[in-house]
Amino acid sequence: MIGNRGDMAAYAESFVREDIFMQQARSHAAELGIQDPTPGVVGLLSFVTATLRAKSVVEIGTGSGVSGLAIFAGGSKETVLTSIDGERELAASARSVFEESGISAQRFRLITGNVLEVVGKLADNNYDLIVVRPAADLMDVIHEAYRLLRVGGILFIDQALSGGKVADPTQRDFESVSRRDGIRAVKEDARWSSTLLPIGAGVMLATKL
Repeated sequence: MIGNRGDMAAYAESFVREDIFMQQARSHAAELGIQDPTPGVVGLLSFVTATLRAKSVVEIGTGSGVSGLAIFAGGSKETVLTSIDGERELAASARSVFEESGISAQRFRLITGNVLEVVGKLADNNYDLIVVRPAADLMDVIHEAYRLLRVGGILFIDQALSGGKVADPTQRDFESVSRRDGIRAVKEDARWSSTLLPIGAGVMLATKL
């Protein structure tokens, strides 16, 4: 058994250095009252993007642009992001920070609308990485993610543990139940190889087999 040797979570979260554009996006998130990925999750998302050499990425839940910046930081000049959200204000925030950071408008599509309707129009087996944040319609989104990903592509579910609530069976609120059911569905589906990480508010990674 490993004894107490310091706060590993805090140390890991402080590992990533964030530039002025990321700080600006986080400032927008605070103003809008939304929860964006923590620095540790940002680092993991950039790492996964780079390891996959991902060229085609779908993000469900645009936020203020923090995760988009993480994807572009880990990607190449060929990486293209399609980000979907139901709130125009969030898309505007992300667009602003992407443009200020010098990312070409040809490298991202920010789509505002009903998530399932938009996702349903995307091509099969065409994407390297799909990032999901909202708990709403999570089971349906996971189903669509399998269709969209190429074999070997990765599903990245941020906030998968709701900061610990999912691990507490007494928590029966909508978000906790939705994420708990989503995690179980991926884990029990032989078409995925998955793992669950206690970083940020929790991250689930699943590879399409």
